[in-house]
Amino acid sequence: MVVATGFFDGVHIGHRLVIERLVKAAQDRGDESMVVTFWPHPRTVLQQEARDFRLLSSMSEKKALLAGLGVDRVEVLRFTKEFGALTTEEYLGYYLKEKFGARAIVLGYDNRMGSDARDAASVKAIAEKLGLDVYTAPKVTSATGIDVSSTKIREELARGNVSGAATMLGYDYSLYGVVVSGERIGKRVLGFPTANMQLYEPLKLVPGNGVYFVKVKTLGRGFYGMCNIGNRPTVREGNARTIETNIFDFEEDIYGLDIEISFLRKIRDEIRFTSFTQLKAQLERDRFYCRSMIR
Repeated sequence: MVVATGFFDGVHIGHRLVIERLVKAAQDRGDESMVVTFWPHPRTVLQQEARDFRLLSSMSEKKALLAGLGVDRVEVLRFTKEFGALTTEEYLGYYLKEKFGARAIVLGYDNRMGSDARDAASVKAIAEKLGLDVYTAPKVTSATGIDVSSTKIREELARGNVSGAATMLGYDYSLYGVVVSGERIGKRVLGFPTANMQLYEPLKLVPGNGVYFVKVKTLGRGFYGMCNIGNRPTVREGNARTIETNIFDFEEDIYGLDIEISFLRKIRDEIRFTSFTQLKAQLERDRFYCRSMIR
Protein backbone atom coordinates (compact mmCIF):
# COMPACT_ATOMS: atom_id res chain seq x y z
CA MET A 1 0.00 0.00 0.00
CA VAL A 2 1.27 3.47 -0.93
CA VAL A 3 -0.20 6.14 1.36
CA ALA A 4 -0.58 9.91 1.46
CA THR A 5 -1.97 11.43 4.62
CA GLY A 6 -3.38 14.81 5.57
CA PHE A 7 -6.61 16.75 5.73
CA PHE A 8 -6.48 17.78 2.03
CA ASP A 9 -9.15 20.46 2.46
CA GLY A 10 -10.42 21.43 -0.99
CA VAL A 11 -8.05 19.01 -2.78
CA HIS A 12 -6.41 22.02 -4.46
CA ILE A 13 -3.70 22.01 -7.15
CA GLY A 14 -0.97 21.59 -4.53
CA HIS A 15 -2.72 18.55 -3.09
CA ARG A 16 -3.20 17.22 -6.58
CA LEU A 17 0.54 16.99 -7.18
CA VAL A 18 0.77 14.82 -4.05
CA ILE A 19 -2.14 12.66 -5.22
CA GLU A 20 -0.75 12.32 -8.75
CA ARG A 21 2.58 11.23 -7.26
CA LEU A 22 0.70 8.77 -5.02
CA VAL A 23 -1.25 7.18 -7.86
CA LYS A 24 1.83 6.97 -10.12
CA ALA A 25 3.99 5.41 -7.39
CA ALA A 26 1.30 2.83 -6.62
CA GLN A 27 0.94 1.95 -10.30
CA ASP A 28 4.71 1.62 -10.74
CA ARG A 29 4.90 -0.69 -7.73
CA GLY A 30 1.84 -2.72 -8.72
CA ASP A 31 0.25 -1.64 -5.44
CA GLU A 32 -2.86 0.16 -4.19
CA SER A 33 -3.04 3.89 -3.48
CA MET A 34 -4.62 5.10 -0.25
CA VAL A 35 -5.35 8.49 1.27
CA VAL A 36 -5.63 8.57 5.06
CA THR A 37 -7.46 11.68 6.21
CA PHE A 38 -9.25 12.91 9.33
CA TRP A 39 -12.60 14.16 10.57
CA PRO A 40 -13.36 16.57 12.07
CA HIS A 41 -10.71 19.15 11.21
CA PRO A 42 -7.97 19.35 13.89
CA ARG A 43 -8.64 23.07 14.43
CA THR A 44 -12.20 22.39 15.55
CA VAL A 45 -10.99 19.83 18.10
CA LEU A 46 -7.94 21.69 19.34
CA GLN A 47 -9.90 24.99 19.34
CA GLN A 48 -7.40 26.87 17.21
CA GLU A 49 -9.60 29.80 16.11
CA ALA A 50 -12.31 27.18 15.67
CA ARG A 51 -15.20 29.64 16.02
CA ASP A 52 -14.46 31.28 12.66
CA PHE A 53 -12.89 28.31 10.87
CA ARG A 54 -14.69 27.02 7.77
CA LEU A 55 -14.04 24.18 5.32
CA LEU A 56 -13.45 24.21 1.57
CA SER A 57 -14.88 20.72 1.16
CA SER A 58 -17.19 18.40 3.05
CA MET A 59 -16.03 14.82 3.54
CA SER A 60 -18.26 13.56 0.73
CA GLU A 61 -16.91 16.23 -1.63
CA LYS A 62 -13.34 15.38 -0.67
CA LYS A 63 -13.86 11.67 -1.27
CA ALA A 64 -15.37 12.36 -4.69
CA LEU A 65 -12.45 14.62 -5.67
CA LEU A 66 -9.89 12.04 -4.55
CA ALA A 67 -11.67 9.21 -6.36
CA GLY A 68 -11.74 11.36 -9.49
CA LEU A 69 -7.94 11.58 -9.31
CA GLY A 70 -7.60 7.79 -9.29
CA VAL A 71 -7.14 7.06 -5.57
CA ASP A 72 -8.08 3.44 -4.80
CA ARG A 73 -9.04 3.85 -1.12
CA VAL A 74 -9.83 6.67 1.29
CA GLU A 75 -9.71 5.95 5.01
CA VAL A 76 -11.05 8.47 7.55
CA LEU A 77 -9.67 8.57 11.08
CA ARG A 78 -11.61 10.30 13.84
CA PHE A 79 -9.54 13.21 15.11
CA THR A 80 -9.68 13.57 18.88
CA LYS A 81 -7.42 15.32 21.39
CA GLU A 82 -5.93 11.91 22.22
CA PHE A 83 -5.27 11.20 18.55
CA GLY A 84 -3.74 14.66 18.16
CA ALA A 85 -1.27 13.86 20.95
CA LEU A 86 0.40 11.10 18.88
CA THR A 87 3.97 11.78 17.79
CA THR A 88 4.98 11.45 14.16
CA GLU A 89 6.67 8.13 14.81
CA GLU A 90 3.65 6.75 16.69
CA TYR A 91 1.27 7.79 13.91
CA LEU A 92 3.42 6.45 11.06
CA GLY A 93 4.29 3.25 12.87
CA TYR A 94 0.93 2.25 14.29
CA TYR A 95 -1.66 3.74 11.93
CA LEU A 96 0.02 3.82 8.53
CA LYS A 97 2.35 0.84 8.76
CA GLU A 98 0.59 -1.58 11.12
CA LYS A 99 -3.10 -0.70 10.72
CA PHE A 100 -3.17 0.06 6.99
CA GLY A 101 -0.16 -1.91 5.78
CA ALA A 102 1.70 1.00 4.23
CA ARG A 103 4.95 0.16 2.50
CA ALA A 104 5.55 3.63 1.09
CA ILE A 105 4.42 7.19 1.85
CA VAL A 106 4.09 10.29 -0.32
CA LEU A 107 4.88 13.66 1.27
CA GLY A 108 4.15 17.20 0.17
CA TYR A 109 6.86 19.83 0.43
CA ASP A 110 5.31 21.37 3.56
CA ASN A 111 3.98 18.24 5.28
CA ARG A 112 3.82 18.66 9.05
CA MET A 113 2.81 15.76 11.17
CA GLY A 114 2.25 14.67 14.77
CA SER A 115 2.12 16.46 18.08
CA ASP A 116 5.84 17.09 17.62
CA ALA A 117 5.00 19.04 14.42
CA ARG A 118 7.82 17.49 12.38
CA ASP A 119 8.56 19.08 9.02
CA ALA A 120 8.77 17.12 5.75
CA ALA A 121 12.51 16.39 6.09
CA SER A 122 12.06 15.03 9.62
CA VAL A 123 9.00 13.00 8.62
CA LYS A 124 11.01 11.50 5.74
CA ALA A 125 13.78 10.43 8.11
CA ILE A 126 11.34 8.87 10.59
CA ALA A 127 9.45 7.05 7.82
CA GLU A 128 12.65 5.61 6.40
CA LYS A 129 13.72 4.48 9.88
CA LEU A 130 10.43 2.59 10.10
CA GLY A 131 11.17 0.88 6.78
CA LEU A 132 8.85 2.94 4.59
CA ASP A 133 9.85 4.10 1.12
CA VAL A 134 9.34 7.85 0.73
CA TYR A 135 8.24 9.82 -2.33
CA THR A 136 7.97 13.60 -2.38
CA ALA A 137 5.98 16.18 -4.33
CA PRO A 138 7.15 19.76 -5.07
CA LYS A 139 5.74 23.09 -3.98
CA VAL A 140 3.07 24.65 -6.18
CA THR A 141 2.54 28.35 -6.91
CA SER A 142 -0.45 29.94 -8.62
CA ALA A 143 -0.29 31.83 -11.91
CA THR A 144 0.15 35.03 -9.88
CA GLY A 145 3.12 33.61 -7.99
CA ILE A 146 1.26 32.89 -4.72
CA ASP A 147 2.14 29.71 -2.84
CA VAL A 148 -0.99 27.58 -2.98
CA SER A 149 -2.55 26.54 0.32
CA SER A 150 -6.00 25.91 1.74
CA THR A 151 -5.54 28.96 3.98
CA LYS A 152 -4.83 31.23 1.00
CA ILE A 153 -7.90 29.89 -0.82
CA ARG A 154 -10.10 30.56 2.22
CA GLU A 155 -8.78 34.13 2.34
CA GLU A 156 -9.59 34.71 -1.35
CA LEU A 157 -13.10 33.32 -0.98
CA ALA A 158 -13.75 35.44 2.10
CA ARG A 159 -12.86 38.50 -0.03
CA GLY A 160 -15.18 37.31 -2.77
CA ASN A 161 -12.33 36.56 -5.19
CA VAL A 162 -13.90 33.34 -6.45
CA SER A 163 -11.98 33.39 -9.74
CA GLY A 164 -8.67 33.65 -7.86
CA ALA A 165 -9.73 30.80 -5.61
CA ALA A 166 -10.66 28.69 -8.65
CA THR A 167 -7.15 29.18 -10.05
CA MET A 168 -5.67 27.64 -6.90
CA LEU A 169 -8.35 24.97 -6.51
CA GLY A 170 -8.23 23.83 -10.13
CA TYR A 171 -12.04 24.02 -10.34
CA ASP A 172 -14.90 26.43 -9.58
CA TYR A 173 -15.78 26.62 -5.90
CA SER A 174 -19.23 25.23 -5.15
CA LEU A 175 -21.84 25.09 -2.42
CA TYR A 176 -24.23 22.16 -2.03
CA GLY A 177 -27.53 22.25 -0.21
CA VAL A 178 -31.28 22.05 -0.25
CA VAL A 179 -33.75 24.71 -1.41
CA VAL A 180 -35.77 26.11 1.49
CA SER A 181 -38.66 28.56 1.61
CA GLY A 182 -38.04 32.25 2.23
CA GLU A 183 -40.09 35.44 2.38
CA ARG A 184 -40.63 35.38 -1.41
CA ILE A 185 -39.87 39.09 -1.71
CA GLY A 186 -37.81 38.35 -4.82
CA LYS A 187 -40.79 36.86 -6.60
CA ARG A 188 -43.68 38.90 -5.19
CA VAL A 189 -42.08 42.35 -5.05
CA LEU A 190 -39.09 42.37 -7.38
CA GLY A 191 -39.99 39.92 -10.10
CA PHE A 192 -36.76 37.98 -9.43
CA PRO A 193 -37.70 34.65 -7.83
CA THR A 194 -34.84 33.11 -5.89
CA ALA A 195 -33.89 29.68 -4.62
CA ASN A 196 -32.81 30.02 -1.00
CA MET A 197 -30.14 27.49 -0.04
CA GLN A 198 -29.52 25.73 3.24
CA LEU A 199 -26.08 24.09 3.25
CA TYR A 200 -25.70 20.36 3.79
CA GLU A 201 -22.36 20.98 5.55
CA PRO A 202 -22.79 23.78 8.13
CA LEU A 203 -19.00 24.32 8.38
CA LYS A 204 -18.61 24.86 4.64
CA LEU A 205 -17.07 28.24 3.83
CA VAL A 206 -19.48 30.69 2.17
CA PRO A 207 -17.85 33.35 -0.05
CA GLY A 208 -17.93 36.97 1.11
CA ASN A 209 -21.12 39.00 0.80
CA GLY A 210 -21.98 40.20 -2.68
CA VAL A 211 -23.59 39.31 -6.00
CA TYR A 212 -22.03 36.54 -8.10
CA PHE A 213 -22.37 35.12 -11.59
CA VAL A 214 -22.92 31.38 -11.03
CA LYS A 215 -23.68 28.04 -12.58
CA VAL A 216 -26.55 26.10 -11.04
CA LYS A 217 -27.30 22.38 -11.01
CA THR A 218 -30.72 21.14 -9.96
CA LEU A 219 -33.21 18.57 -11.26
CA GLY A 220 -30.25 16.91 -13.00
CA ARG A 221 -29.80 19.90 -15.33
CA GLY A 222 -27.46 22.86 -15.57
CA PHE A 223 -28.36 26.56 -15.68
CA TYR A 224 -26.75 29.96 -15.23
CA GLY A 225 -27.86 32.49 -12.68
CA MET A 226 -26.86 35.17 -10.21
CA CYS A 227 -26.47 34.59 -6.50
CA ASN A 228 -26.71 37.10 -3.67
CA ILE A 229 -24.91 36.30 -0.43
CA GLY A 230 -25.62 38.65 2.43
CA ASN A 231 -28.05 40.13 4.91
CA ARG A 232 -30.47 41.84 2.48
CA PRO A 233 -30.07 45.35 3.98
CA THR A 234 -32.68 46.84 1.62
CA VAL A 235 -35.37 44.57 3.12
CA ARG A 236 -34.58 45.44 6.75
CA GLU A 237 -31.68 45.71 9.15
CA GLY A 238 -30.54 42.69 11.16
CA ASN A 239 -31.45 39.96 8.69
CA ALA A 240 -29.74 36.60 8.95
CA ARG A 241 -27.21 35.90 6.22
CA THR A 242 -28.76 34.11 3.25
CA ILE A 243 -27.69 32.48 -0.03
CA GLU A 244 -30.29 33.34 -2.70
CA THR A 245 -29.99 32.48 -6.38
CA ASN A 246 -32.02 33.76 -9.30
CA ILE A 247 -31.84 30.98 -11.90
CA PHE A 248 -32.10 32.26 -15.47
CA ASP A 249 -34.90 30.91 -17.69
CA PHE A 250 -36.26 28.74 -14.90
CA GLU A 251 -39.74 28.66 -13.34
CA GLU A 252 -40.04 25.21 -11.73
CA ASP A 253 -40.81 24.57 -8.06
CA ILE A 254 -37.71 23.07 -6.42
CA TYR A 255 -38.46 23.56 -2.71
CA GLY A 256 -36.97 20.66 -0.77
CA LEU A 257 -34.71 19.58 -3.64
CA ASP A 258 -30.93 19.49 -4.05
CA ILE A 259 -29.08 22.45 -5.52
CA GLU A 260 -25.43 23.11 -6.35
CA ILE A 261 -24.09 26.62 -6.91
CA SER A 262 -20.69 27.05 -8.62
CA PHE A 263 -19.17 30.54 -8.40
CA LEU A 264 -17.73 32.02 -11.59
CA ARG A 265 -17.20 35.71 -10.82
CA LYS A 266 -18.12 38.35 -8.28
CA ILE A 267 -20.25 41.08 -9.87
CA ARG A 268 -20.52 43.63 -7.07
CA ASP A 269 -20.75 44.15 -3.32
CA GLU A 270 -24.05 43.92 -1.51
CA ILE A 271 -25.64 47.38 -1.40
CA ARG A 272 -28.40 48.94 0.69
CA PHE A 273 -30.86 50.69 -1.64
CA THR A 274 -33.36 53.32 -0.53
CA SER A 275 -36.27 51.56 -2.28
CA PHE A 276 -37.28 48.29 -3.89
CA THR A 277 -37.56 50.18 -7.19
CA GLN A 278 -33.85 51.01 -7.07
CA LEU A 279 -33.01 47.43 -6.11
CA LYS A 280 -35.04 46.01 -8.97
CA ALA A 281 -33.33 48.32 -11.47
CA GLN A 282 -29.93 47.19 -10.21
CA LEU A 283 -30.97 43.54 -10.44
CA GLU A 284 -31.93 44.11 -14.08
CA ARG A 285 -28.45 45.50 -14.74
CA ASP A 286 -26.83 42.62 -12.86
CA ARG A 287 -28.75 40.04 -14.88
CA PHE A 288 -27.88 41.74 -18.16
CA TYR A 289 -24.20 41.77 -17.22
CA CYS A 290 -24.25 38.08 -16.18
CA ARG A 291 -25.98 37.05 -19.37
CA SER A 292 -23.31 38.88 -21.38
CA MET A 293 -20.72 36.48 -19.94
CA ILE A 294 -22.55 33.32 -20.99
CA ARG A 295 -20.73 31.60 -23.84
